[in-house]
Amino acid sequence: MTLRKIALVGHPVLRQRAREVGREELETPAMQGFIDDLIETMRDANGAGLAAIQIYAPVRIVAIEVGDNPRYPYKPKIPLTVLVNPVIEVLGDETFENYEGCLSVPNLRGKVTRHARIRVTGWDRHGAAIDRTVAGISAGTYQHECDHLDGTLFLDRVKDPSTLATWENFERHHQAAFVAYVKEIVARYGQ
Repeated sequence: MTLRKIALVGHPVLRQRAREVGREELETPAMQGFIDDLIETMRDANGAGLAAIQIYAPVRIVAIEVGDNPRYPYKPKIPLTVLVNPVIEVLGDETFENYEGCLSVPNLRGKVTRHARIRVTGWDRHGAAIDRTVAGISAGTYQHECDHLDGTLFLDRVKDPSTLATWENFERHHQAAFVAYVKEIVARYGQ
């Protein structure tokens, strides 16, 4: 496994639409090795997720995992999930405000409106079907990562630029209120 460089905001790769991955390509040792690198890079950077396009590979693959993450200690746990060719279907009109950051946008956070309930379909890393419903804060994580596959950054979804904050100022001025809000969302949706 190899740690990969993460593309930063302003690099054209982040604005591409990633291409779908076929089953034969997914099964190759090269693609399986790439997925290992994606996971290792995400974990090394303490990300809650990482899209392949963020490490300069414009293919429709994301890795998501939330455990004991120092960047997001308040997020509900998500076991390691690799999504290939994911499709998100919105379930209902309910939304919530999520304070997001991104490994490709270092030292910046901002409020983004996310759908509260989604259905995610696609494949796992071995081509087995995935079909799950995700809600609450975890749904926000899935939406954030899948946005990358269409060239969308969380910055594009920030409606009020006054919510933008450095990590230090988020922790200092906004984190306590946001963590209380996250607890309400988790209590409501269980995720």
